[in-house]
Amino acid sequence: MAQTVFKYTRGMHRVTTSYCPGCTHGIAHRLITETLDELGRLGDTIGVAPIGCAVQAHKFMNVDMCESAHGRAPAVASGIRRVHPDKTVFTYQGDGDLASIGTAEIIHAAARGEKFTTFFINNCIYGMTGGQMAPTTLVGMKTTTSQDGRTVEQAGEPIRVSELIAQLGGAAYVERVALDTPAHIRAAKKAVRKALDIQERRLGFTFVEFLSTCPTNWGVAPPEAMKWLAENMIPYYPLGVKKDVTAEVAE
Repeated sequence: MAQTVFKYTRGMHRVTTSYCPGCTHGIAHRLITETLDELGRLGDTIGVAPIGCAVQAHKFMNVDMCESAHGRAPAVASGIRRVHPDKTVFTYQGDGDLASIGTAEIIHAAARGEKFTTFFINNCIYGMTGGQMAPTTLVGMKTTTSQDGRTVEQAGEPIRVSELIAQLGGAAYVERVALDTPAHIRAAKKAVRKALDIQERRLGFTFVEFLSTCPTNWGVAPPEAMKWLAENMIPYYPLGVKKDVTAEVAE
């Protein structure tokens, strides 16, 4: 008897995405929308996507979506969540957007304890605009604006955003996950579920960082990109829960 082992989630539109081969944005999209479907929240969710590779996320995710100015998604999401307290609200942001031009927005949203979830895609580079150095670009990594490799003297240390957010009083849940292996992807989905559960309980701001790939701007094939992520990104950006107020209460 035939058994279904995989099916298309109702949370994604049946369209071809704009992402490059090997990019893991699509995996992150599925994890988020699949979880929303399982929670029965597809019709009660509003997502916010600013400028970046995911600027067309509204074409891919089967939830209500709006766009914001570059870096301003947390401000827009704060307003939406306050006006619609019964909705599930999330922002979907890249490292150039969130950790550079949008730093003030994300820091203050977390500090205020806004009741929405941010899904943060960290691929160590600006993707859509041509591969420039991002705040998360690793030391020694070559980009179009650091052609000899990033140096600490010129650009400082790469910012560990999850650890920064976790220090803020309004942050209720912060976890860093990766999208390079089946085991890590399963763990990432659990983090998405936990963040959305805590948002539903209105305990504070929730944040999930996805270590992602960018084969095109890294200049490698998709399989090598997965290996590069594991060997270079995870050592500097260690995976795991950085803050969980539900665990603190349990203790």
